[in-house]
Amino acid sequence: MEASGQLYLDLLEKVVTNMIYGDAPTPNAWVPETSFTREHRENGLDWPSTAHTMVGLKRIRNVRHCLEQALADGVAGDFIETGVWRGGVCIFARGILKAHGVSDRRVWLADSFEGIPDTGPDGHPMDQEMALHQSNEVLGVSMETVRDNFARYDLLDDQVQFLPGWFEDTLPTAPVEKLAVMRLDGDLYSSTMDALVNLYPKLSPGGFVIIDDYVIPACRKAVEEFRETEGIEDPLEAIDDYSVFWRRGA
Repeated sequence: MEASGQLYLDLLEKVVTNMIYGDAPTPNAWVPETSFTREHRENGLDWPSTAHTMVGLKRIRNVRHCLEQALADGVAGDFIETGVWRGGVCIFARGILKAHGVSDRRVWLADSFEGIPDTGPDGHPMDQEMALHQSNEVLGVSMETVRDNFARYDLLDDQVQFLPGWFEDTLPTAPVEKLAVMRLDGDLYSSTMDALVNLYPKLSPGGFVIIDDYVIPACRKAVEEFRETEGIEDPLEAIDDYSVFWRRGA
């Protein structure tokens, strides 16, 4: 890729996280601050009022690392994110493909586009889960809004595919053939397990699994149980204090 492409991606990662203008965060039960701080935005510690992603600069750069490594190594498959909010991560992933001149891979967006489900008791840690859906006025972003966000970047095309609905309904029959990178940001035990069970078998050897919410006990429990059940020993690597990823072995 030419230097101009690298500069485009350097700028795009700052735009989707809005490190440039530094919009004020939306205060909530977990992050009550009302003023932008660079440290919080770098580490994905706030809920931006304007930015198209809340994952922060470190996690955006991890997406770039994983996807560009997969491209460089010829790992077959698409990119998917489960839980997309305003679409910023997937916008960035589509930008990476465009900057590299890749026209035969897709970016899949799986989301309810209604927010977090009220799962009810199911025998798994529920404190985080039961609280998150109470913030759906912020967390629930419509598919039309996400499509409009893609269009703002001139990145809405047939390489961008939407999977609207609850994961338990959409992922088992999703028309995804192979994956090179799967990024899970569903917060809950059930959402994380649904994604792992249905998508990991489609992940090519050498592909990457990114877990945004590993700090949440319910999410971590799902990851640990799945890895143990499947005998996965590929090492977990920290992205920041909240998220991890691993690369699938042969």
